[in-house]
Amino acid sequence: MSNSPARINEDLIEKIRNLPPHQVAEVEEFVDFLHTRETADQGLTQRVSNLSEAAFARVWDNPDDAEYDRV
Repeated sequence: MSNSPARINEDLIEKIRNLPPHQVAEVEEFVDFLHTRETADQGLTQRVSNLSEAAFARVWDNPDDAEYDRV
């Protein structure tokens, strides 16, 4: 039995088709939750990175480290 992405997708779709309608709705809600969480995590990482940029700039941008900037 192959574990290719296409085969895994087909197996999952078949399992979902065999669920009663109320459970299909739960699967859909869970997939939406996973997608939202992934998007939110990426956004949070970007916002934290942006907020820390100014603090790091004060540490990294100084005359003592100017030599490293030229490397």
